[in-house]
Amino acid sequence: MKYQSQKIALAYILVALALFAVQVTMGVVLGYIYVQPNFLAEVLPFSVARMLHTNSLIVWLLTGFFGAAYFLIPEEAEREIHSVKAAYIQLAILVLGTAGVVVTYLFNLFEGNFLLGREGREFLEQPRWVKVGIVVAALIFLWNVTMTVAKGRKTVISSILLIGLWGLALLFLFSFYNPDNLALDKQYWWNVVHLWVEGVWELIMASILGFLMLKLTGVDREVVEKWLYVIVATALFSGILGTGHHYFWIGMPAYWQWIGSIFSSFEVVPFFAMMAFAFVMVWKGRRDHPNKAALLWSLGCAVLAFFGAGVWGFLHTLHGVNYYTHGTQVTAAHGHLAFYGAYVCVNLALFTYALPILKQRDPYNQVLNMVGFWLMSAGMVFMTFVLTFAGTIQTHLQRVMGQYYMEVQDQIALFYWMR
Repeated sequence: MKYQSQKIALAYILVALALFAVQVTMGVVLGYIYVQPNFLAEVLPFSVARMLHTNSLIVWLLTGFFGAAYFLIPEEAEREIHSVKAAYIQLAILVLGTAGVVVTYLFNLFEGNFLLGREGREFLEQPRWVKVGIVVAALIFLWNVTMTVAKGRKTVISSILLIGLWGLALLFLFSFYNPDNLALDKQYWWNVVHLWVEGVWELIMASILGFLMLKLTGVDREVVEKWLYVIVATALFSGILGTGHHYFWIGMPAYWQWIGSIFSSFEVVPFFAMMAFAFVMVWKGRRDHPNKAALLWSLGCAVLAFFGAGVWGFLHTLHGVNYYTHGTQVTAAHGHLAFYGAYVCVNLALFTYALPILKQRDPYNQVLNMVGFWLMSAGMVFMTFVLTFAGTIQTHLQRVMGQYYMEVQDQIALFYWMR
């Protein structure tokens, strides 16, 4: 460990892994509830379990991004983090806010209260006071890392990471606007959700992947930077107007069907570029790095992100296809593999690389880590195919043949058991 302030990342990684365990546990529970609807119905309603599953996913990924920034920025800027104390205060605010959301939902507190009660908007259901806390934590974080970079060396990796992190924080401000008009509400909702996961998060992912390739393969920084320019340019070009593929059926003007279809079709390009980038870096690499598990997670991230976010996203992004498939299990298949490949894997790759350095020891058991990668990845790929088949049948029976939703659910129950 070159800089002592990198130890901050350890606390963030541990919190992220704890929330990761919650997310996976809730996912297993939800999968079982799908086939046995009365399971835990009185204790843990499906809606609350789903909130815990999705929100713990988002929070642990964000916590992982923050930890990654605190780990890699000192090395990129060649100086210590500006304020170690502020970083721990930020983490405390995030943990308190997370606990506040969970308690509010589990015990149905402050129902209908504008400031203290939940909002009920998927992914953005946090009570208003929690959102204010998130903004405060984001301001602390951005001030801390920006000051670190401003006073140190400026690199393409740290610059792209900062752009992504600033964009993440600014876009979250849309969550405070909750209009009565449902079409307008959905438009602003997607300005947060889409422009996060198909916009600025891609920049964060690219910068972390670039840092890992630099360290694990030993390629020249100039080569990494040229690839990053291409990845970022294509991500922003396709992702911003690609938001239109969420505007198809929410009451927006018809021209969004063409804009959304055309630009979102190009969203496969940055993910293909990231996959090509990762393998070219390994091919050209001069370094035989001992942390093979971190390299495996990095390559797995690039491949699974390309298929999950790129290929499976393209399968139902054209408005003529999406007219039939939206809201079916095809969407669930795409969402699960995309999140796992793009953001879960890049976080776990960074954790795998950083933890031995932070603990100043050799990796504990790389074989076990790599077995974990293959088991999780195989499970996600299997689930993706199962949900894709379920969604295809659901689309035909429900959207083409006109059968009722619950009739169709009975006919695809086998796929839920397989999932």
